[in-house]
Amino acid sequence: MPFLELSLTLRATEQERVELALEETGALAVTLLDADADTPNERAILEPGVGETPLWGEIALSALFDADADRAGLLHVLAELLPEIEPAQVRFREVEDQDWTRVWMDDFKPMRFGRRLWIYPSNIEPPGDDAETVVVRLDPGLAFGTGTHPTTALCLEWLDGLDLVGKHVIDYGCGSGVLAIAAIKLGAAHVDGIDNDPQAILASRDNAERNSVADHLALYLPHEFAHAPADVFVANILAGPLGELAPRFAECAKAGAPFALSGILIGQADELLARYAEWFDELVVETREDWVRISGRRRA
Repeated sequence: MPFLELSLTLRATEQERVELALEETGALAVTLLDADADTPNERAILEPGVGETPLWGEIALSALFDADADRAGLLHVLAELLPEIEPAQVRFREVEDQDWTRVWMDDFKPMRFGRRLWIYPSNIEPPGDDAETVVVRLDPGLAFGTGTHPTTALCLEWLDGLDLVGKHVIDYGCGSGVLAIAAIKLGAAHVDGIDNDPQAILASRDNAERNSVADHLALYLPHEFAHAPADVFVANILAGPLGELAPRFAECAKAGAPFALSGILIGQADELLARYAEWFDELVVETREDWVRISGRRRA
């Protein structure tokens, strides 16, 4: 069955009201991409939580409608919301169902993080002759990140460098579950994933099942989690919550436990370093593009 795709580029500050309006006019799905990225592997698909907006300056938005949707009506809605946008800037095309569901798959390539860890889309089979290769299956666009964003990549590389065999790991801000799944695939016996978005919990559970590791993953909303301290702790959220939650995160890590924080812009690192020095030692900063990972160990 064919569908109608509407696409346009807009400012991040306009995203929430435009997305809501399109959903109210019958959008079956809305996809948000970084308009400034050059390749699909660099374009993290973002599904923000309630009240959150993407960190990108400009967004390439695509919305999927039934094939018989009223194009003139959709243009009218957008004209009321974004009078500065000319109708010629709004693009329509018909897509087949298979085209839409696999729109990224032809261009999305396997990605390597560290020495062993790879993320493969489901349409590509990894080579079977390397016993040390660790593969996470995750398709782009399903939800909340696939490793394309620098913060996720920094955390995946950090996990790959640890000995996780038999360990208990906490992944705070689990999103798609990519870090939790990677930790299990790297040998962790159990991972607790925490996220404040119920959709992220569903996405993490679904992706864990796709990777046959669901039995090793427990998922919680923040108020449901009871602070059981872990052997390894990782949080990939934003700098504000990282600062506010520092005492709680200290309770989540056993003495000597390695920890990593990301979701931090370069200018935000110094304040967090000072904040976490109260509980953590051996603090190290790693940067990629405009983003930072802070890692260290829980003080005894």
